[in-house]
Amino acid sequence: MSVRLHFLLSMLATALIPQTGGAQELPTETRREIGKFLDATARKEISVGHITVDSVAINGNTLQLFANMNCSYIPFREDNVAEIYKGISALLPTEFAKYRLQLRTNRHSIEELIPQALRSKKNKKALTFSQDVEKPLVTKVSRPYTPTNGLQNRHIALWQSHGFYYEPKLNRWEWQRARCLQTVEDLYTQSFVLPYLVPMLENAGANVLLPRERDCQTAEIIIDNDGCLNTNSTYTEHTADKVWRQGTGKSFAHLRPQYIDFENPFKEGTFRIAETVKKGKESTAEWIPEIPQNGQYAVYVSYQTVPNSSDDALYTVYHKGGVSQFKVNQKMGGGTWVYLGTFGFDAGKSNACKVTLSNRSAKAGQIVTADAVKIGGGMGNIARRISEEGATDNLKSSDKTVNASDAAKNIPAAYQPSYITEYQKSGYPRFCEAARYWMQWAGIPDSVYSESHGKNDYTDDYKSRGIWVNYLAGGSAANPTEKGLNIPIDLAFAFHSDAGTTLNDSIIGTLGIYQTDAYNGVFANGASRYLSHDLTDLIQSNIVRDIRTLYEPRWTRRGKWNQSYYEARVPRVPTMLLELLSHQNFADMRYGIDPRFRFTVSRAIYKGMLQFLCSQYRMDYIVQPLPVDHMALRMIGENEIELTWEAVNDPLEPTATPEKYIVYTRIGNGDFDNGTVVDKNSYRTVLPVGIVCSYKVTALNKGGESFPSEILSAGQAFNSKGAVLVINGFDRISAPADFVAPAPADTLLAGFLDDLDHGVPYIKDISYIGKMKEFRRSIPWMDDDASGFGDCYGNYETQVIAGNTFDYPAVHGAAILKAGYSFVSCSDEAVENGQVVLNDYTYTDLILGKECQTKIGRGGIKPLEFKTFSKPMQDCITAYCSQGGNIFISGAYVGTDLWDNRLIPANEEDKKFATEVLKYKWRTGQAATMGKAKCVASPFPSLSGNYTYHNELNSDSYAVESPDAIEPATKEAYTIMRYSENNLSAGIAYQGEYKTCVLGFPFESLRTAEERASLMDAILTFFNSSTKK
Repeated sequence: MSVRLHFLLSMLATALIPQTGGAQELPTETRREIGKFLDATARKEISVGHITVDSVAINGNTLQLFANMNCSYIPFREDNVAEIYKGISALLPTEFAKYRLQLRTNRHSIEELIPQALRSKKNKKALTFSQDVEKPLVTKVSRPYTPTNGLQNRHIALWQSHGFYYEPKLNRWEWQRARCLQTVEDLYTQSFVLPYLVPMLENAGANVLLPRERDCQTAEIIIDNDGCLNTNSTYTEHTADKVWRQGTGKSFAHLRPQYIDFENPFKEGTFRIAETVKKGKESTAEWIPEIPQNGQYAVYVSYQTVPNSSDDALYTVYHKGGVSQFKVNQKMGGGTWVYLGTFGFDAGKSNACKVTLSNRSAKAGQIVTADAVKIGGGMGNIARRISEEGATDNLKSSDKTVNASDAAKNIPAAYQPSYITEYQKSGYPRFCEAARYWMQWAGIPDSVYSESHGKNDYTDDYKSRGIWVNYLAGGSAANPTEKGLNIPIDLAFAFHSDAGTTLNDSIIGTLGIYQTDAYNGVFANGASRYLSHDLTDLIQSNIVRDIRTLYEPRWTRRGKWNQSYYEARVPRVPTMLLELLSHQNFADMRYGIDPRFRFTVSRAIYKGMLQFLCSQYRMDYIVQPLPVDHMALRMIGENEIELTWEAVNDPLEPTATPEKYIVYTRIGNGDFDNGTVVDKNSYRTVLPVGIVCSYKVTALNKGGESFPSEILSAGQAFNSKGAVLVINGFDRISAPADFVAPAPADTLLAGFLDDLDHGVPYIKDISYIGKMKEFRRSIPWMDDDASGFGDCYGNYETQVIAGNTFDYPAVHGAAILKAGYSFVSCSDEAVENGQVVLNDYTYTDLILGKECQTKIGRGGIKPLEFKTFSKPMQDCITAYCSQGGNIFISGAYVGTDLWDNRLIPANEEDKKFATEVLKYKWRTGQAATMGKAKCVASPFPSLSGNYTYHNELNSDSYAVESPDAIEPATKEAYTIMRYSENNLSAGIAYQGEYKTCVLGFPFESLRTAEERASLMDAILTFFNSSTKK
């Protein structure tokens, strides 16, 4: 090397390498003070270890401070970055004032760690993770709107942690986590993902892909061109201009009731193909299922992707609510189950319930392929036993061995079978099972779902979820170098809960995990894997902000870990692993099993994903609205009704403003139709005679569609005897009752009191496994079979538990109509604000269900919700009665909520309202356990009969575990019903200048339609009679 060249290289190195000269003179005390300042800054937002300044360098005119990773956990924003630099500058000796200051952590300056979505100046040159998608996997043709600023054309892969799995070392199926605090993580995370998060993302327009079964319906019907196993379902073809013919290659066949080892049902059959037509007569394939029982069923289709596949294969689903159409892009997703939607079907087999595929297309000469259709979730059908090669140890997702390349091949079998075991299925519904088993049933290659080649289902399961993302995206722009399903995945999300306990009721809180080093730190298009940091920051920030604002100011924000967890490292798309809270910690789970909390957290996750994807596709960020309220139905003509409602603004999200609405209609016992878009807050329609018609409303904007409102119903009787106003006052959704022992025993005893009040799920609960049995906080976790504090029974862990369906006006209305009366309905808030006037109706039916004043979490932060009789409602009822009205009220806490609510002292005015206006007084709560009541002798002869109500958890109706005993409060009132087991008074009737009938159990909880019709007829006959004592 020449001297000149050596000199030039030396000069270049001097220019490029940061020089520490002078920087070492930054006093140790100053570094320590900067660390303290950063600690104090961090503490405003996060719970984290100490932040230290590990080194200092001068690079040209820049003073660089290198902080440890704890500093990177701060959610950096433009305002706090400016404050941090201002605060550090104030601590520097004057001789450093000439330098530009840069604080670095996690290999970046802190300003570079501000998510792109939250920067005021957008870097238009920065590479984003975005793909050109002309047509997504599935397009909902029948949906009456397209979200222009939502997630249309986006594809999201997400999964809800673990699942029931086969443990070969014990030769049994078991949960991957412990039963604790009335749930288990394997089911708990599903209670966010399935009822809340997935619908929110789909309402924004996204295609959501899951590696676990999404349908909790235990029945499953498979209809296939190769034959239908154990069912009378049929596959048929109708040929017109283009014939159906056999496709080349293997596809699905349902040949056996269970599958073992690496059997793949998608490699055991054939498929059919037809050329598309643009004009002329269409050829169709039809799948006609034999449905075993009435219910809601997910519908999946399968097909093969072939050269020249159609990108708009037209599927039509005929169901109880009408007809829904979908266009499926068969250029992607071939050879697996592709979800279309969930629909109501009646039992039996008919042309009114079927799925069809047409060869009609926007482009002639392409190919549509037809294979099996799957309806319902089903029971697990993968049978397992210990591998002949033995079983390996269960290693954690973060284990270095697991994250090493080709690790699976090198892990020796630690356990050898001493005898040959039989293959065994789980015996559980498929939605309970781990992803590894769904994947096998869904035709995913065994190289994806069993990297251990059958030696360890535990490690295979968590590994499979990350590998599955890459298989979905294989062949697309997201993952162009690997083979797969060609689906352009935009992001991946792993939803977990963590373990750990505290004795002092402090919250463990929310942790985010991502990983940036894999694949040389870049995605396929060259964008930085630090986009996963942006995704993690946005989701974690939304979650923590919304929980703190709405429920718990002390909610803990943990770190943002850039660490090698398998599920965070392996996907070739931006990915976050969320540890929402500790499922083992009582302070966390007092919030964690409340449906209101689940909704809020899921909406926060959706908002974080939306923020991230809008930044990647450079779109305006608009959040779907909240559900509407203040709903009312009224007759405006002989056979015309008007439905009105009010929009609900979101205090957390200014963009979530409704622009339009969708009204959905259900006729009789059918299902809701595809909806009608309306521009204003009202809708008029004809009401047919003799049938219950029901309506729900969603709010709409450019970001998508809200969750549905409560459901109102109306019915017009033939030769009507009068009109009844049904008021839905049952809005409550909540966690079960809980307790913490009074100090000093508060660190000794705590728990959920399921027998006192099970709480109220939102529509249904898929995560409840059994009531808590270990209340001693000092009892440690020993094993997943001995969970310690919070241990609970598992007798409900495969069951779906019914909750508040918000559909009770239809239940009451059907009985009213049968009694010969017409009815309309409204929400309680429409009465309370004067929108509906009770005096316009001769008869009123107030539904109170399990309404009662309820806290959230530890309580004491936000006002109690769900009072049975608010002051405005009391005033309305008092005025109505003074005008000679007739009011029927039923609810499990009509007395307890006013006299003996554990959360708030009784109010004398409330008790006075009950005794002086409604004419009842409370005797006791938890009045009966057997679910039986009988009418007894009274001056009102129409009130007779024996009745049964749902008193135990079940899938059909919410359970009434704590009905009230109420007694007459005046001479003109009489006990009309008693609980059969103890003769406590279950209901009263009063006749004076007006009439009341009040029951201590909810009317809608009666077990049969016949019982409801009989009791409603008796009550309305009492109201309509002129009986004197």
